[in-house]
Amino acid sequence: MGIPVTGKNIFPSNIQGLPTWYSIRLSSKGYRARLEKDDVVIAMNPATLIQEYDYILPGGVLFYPDDIQLPKVRDDITIYPMPVKAIISESDTPAKLRDYVANMIYVGVLAQMIGIDLEKIHDALDFHFKGKKNAVEANYKLVIKAAKWASENLKKKDPYFVEPMDGTSQNILAEGNVAAALGSIFGGVQFVGWYPITPATGLAESLNEYLPQLRKDPVTGKDTYVVIQAEDELAAIGMVVGAGWAGLRSMTSTSGPGLSLMAEYLGLAYYTETPVVVWDVQRVGPSTGLPTRTAQSDLSFANFISHGDKQYIILLPGSVDECFEFGWNAFDIAERYQTPVLVMIDLDLGMNNWMGKPFVYPDKPMDRGKILWEKEFDDFVTKHNGKWGRYWDVDGDGVPYRTLPGNTHPGAAYFSRGTGHDEFAKYSEEPEVWQRMMDRLKFKIDSAADLLPEPLLCGNGIAKIGLITFGSNDPAVDEAQDLLSEKKIETDYMRIRALPIHSDIKKFIESHDRIYVIENNRDSQMWQILTISLPEMASKLKKIAHCDGLPLTARWIENAISQQEGEINE
Repeated sequence: MGIPVTGKNIFPSNIQGLPTWYSIRLSSKGYRARLEKDDVVIAMNPATLIQEYDYILPGGVLFYPDDIQLPKVRDDITIYPMPVKAIISESDTPAKLRDYVANMIYVGVLAQMIGIDLEKIHDALDFHFKGKKNAVEANYKLVIKAAKWASENLKKKDPYFVEPMDGTSQNILAEGNVAAALGSIFGGVQFVGWYPITPATGLAESLNEYLPQLRKDPVTGKDTYVVIQAEDELAAIGMVVGAGWAGLRSMTSTSGPGLSLMAEYLGLAYYTETPVVVWDVQRVGPSTGLPTRTAQSDLSFANFISHGDKQYIILLPGSVDECFEFGWNAFDIAERYQTPVLVMIDLDLGMNNWMGKPFVYPDKPMDRGKILWEKEFDDFVTKHNGKWGRYWDVDGDGVPYRTLPGNTHPGAAYFSRGTGHDEFAKYSEEPEVWQRMMDRLKFKIDSAADLLPEPLLCGNGIAKIGLITFGSNDPAVDEAQDLLSEKKIETDYMRIRALPIHSDIKKFIESHDRIYVIENNRDSQMWQILTISLPEMASKLKKIAHCDGLPLTARWIENAISQQEGEINE
């Protein structure tokens, strides 16, 4: 119907068959953030009706099966009982299938009462069942029957309706995990080592789904990739680092507990300058935490992961189209700078359906970085007095030249080690050598900051108050700007898309009186990183942090900022 929409699946982390919820937001303004309360609730489970009852806004609507007893009376909402069992028992649906298709009764009644085009329902069923006529028609007949019952027996008393609009014609609907997998495929992924973990499993499963369709050699018909489900995260990251060292575009996907196990290998990859890509689909921690809830609480850990001095490139997509883009771009960045790249999303972006821009195919050749094959190696040593060193920076950009297994030049081999080494990969414990090598690594990553995905600015640039966030908070912050504006609190907004800190972020902070750093974690982790990176501006940075396992809402952000603004202006 052309209406901007987002959907969020809220489900438990156990296998006991406990209740789940699916929340859909429709917005003619294109708002996509979660709402704290519900306008319309379709209750299907008596065990959760009390909780759902209290989440309905005054003036809202409750649809419920008439065999469920209401917990209490609310005279500030509209209530529509539905004879779900009676309608389906009167149908010709086989008894063994009735429990499976009863949800179509809810669909039909709701469609009738808020004005959803039934032909669109038919199209959705056809898509869902992949054109299987019997399944489509069996379900659609119940939709028609339920809609007819509603038209004859329910009198509309509420203000809610939908109408067609042109708000989605240039958009697609996708999950972040699927987009990330497709982006990685188009980025030339060759090796995937992974271990199942919620909420990252869907990314690897999507690779398993689409790689066989998209990555076969047209001549031999053989696969041009390898995917291995390892025995644990330690084995997975070990395989990935080994494949990256051997010259393959290699990656893994995991979540917080898995990332914890990968720490030492990531330190090895950093120090040996091995390109790998790690997707962290964050959930609520620490420990097992809330595996099926969302948070952005791995950021500081990822930024400082592994022991010793080190520094990582982190990419922070904020939409499904960016998940696709960063999927292929992460490989280019990892190989260009010969370093691990961590791409961080969360359960909300990774596992939920999001409306976004169509994916754009990579518009440039793959950037394999500084790789020397036989001819290039000869040219290099000729130019540099017969010498080559695996960790020798001859260009002054901190990035050395590497050779890969398969290079048959007799001078191309080197000993790769995680212990102290000099520019020529020779073992060394000399203090000045260690410091020189570590300073070069820091210079290399620092120099990359302004060449990574730049932060995005929203606003006219003249407000005194700035907002900073990252990742899946974007829809909530975008909407909160409008709510704040209604209170005469004007703001500019910058979304960070990569670490280390881009110079535009510093300029943004400099140009505003104060900055609210908004994030979905308890400890204000982005605020911490900004404070450490820009200590001279720490007094301008204000914390706006919250974590309860659910995505941030615009109303919560607006209230938190309004409260702090009120305290500042008292």
